[in-house]
Amino acid sequence: MTLLYADSEVAAALDATTTVDAMRDALLAAYDGRLVAPPRAAAPLAGGRMVLTAGHLVDEWYGFRSYDTFGHPQAEQLVVLHDAGTGTIRAVAVGEELGSRRTGGLGGVAVDALARPDAATLAVIGSGRQAWSQVWAAAAVRPLRDVVVYSRSAARRDAFAARVRAELGVPSRPATDPGAAVTGRDIVVLATTSPTPVLHAVDLSPGTHVNAVGFKQRDRSEFGTDLLDAADLLVTDSPAQAADYRPPMLAATPPYAGRLRDLGGILAGAVPGRTTADQISVFCSTGLSGTEVFLLDRLTRVAAPTR
Repeated sequence: MTLLYADSEVAAALDATTTVDAMRDALLAAYDGRLVAPPRAAAPLAGGRMVLTAGHLVDEWYGFRSYDTFGHPQAEQLVVLHDAGTGTIRAVAVGEELGSRRTGGLGGVAVDALARPDAATLAVIGSGRQAWSQVWAAAAVRPLRDVVVYSRSAARRDAFAARVRAELGVPSRPATDPGAAVTGRDIVVLATTSPTPVLHAVDLSPGTHVNAVGFKQRDRSEFGTDLLDAADLLVTDSPAQAADYRPPMLAATPPYAGRLRDLGGILAGAVPGRTTADQISVFCSTGLSGTEVFLLDRLTRVAAPTR
């Protein structure tokens, strides 16, 4: 029987620790070739695109995710999980929650692998769904003691800080300036829809780790090349997908492409990660294809007892 999950069921079953653990397993599987995850494909439509990502965990499952770029208020993503042996559809998830938690989980893995072990303060630039999922996952891998949030909207940053206090139990406050928000922070999350830089590397302190989740392409990016120049450690979850961006992803173009490391390789111990406390590390999230399906498979396993 095909299992169907809505956002409420995804939220109830997938806590941050489970999600981060699943994404760590997915990155390791991709690095050793067990998770086959080609770059995303897109079909141009009038006024937008329909985007498809797919993945295949060898001998276990295959599946895909589809979504559009129209920005409709009621838009939903679709994730479908097939059994590799029979082709039957094991599960379907409809909504935004699975994809959001997937992206947050990848960010949580990056924080766990790249941030200093004693990292405990965080600044988040942005106040939307992706910003929340990043902080939610970071709190599962580091004992956060302070979160500062900046957003152009005073009401949204106030509401975000209140949510951090209420749901994560972490002291949180709004900031009125992005530069002041990130100065002295151990972890910085960039999760905006801005096509122009909202962060300047000069505001970062030595040892900071940055998760960049929003636009990061040559002609539209929420950060500038100054951040890449300042980074001692430049990492992504999918070098192949980074190289396939159109327009090109900044970190996958010269002179940065040769420095871009694979997060899965760092997790596997095959690629060096942070080596000193004062290094600045930057994670450029691409959203490794197939990880949505990986998380849907994990969801079916943790939610099975309640079905």
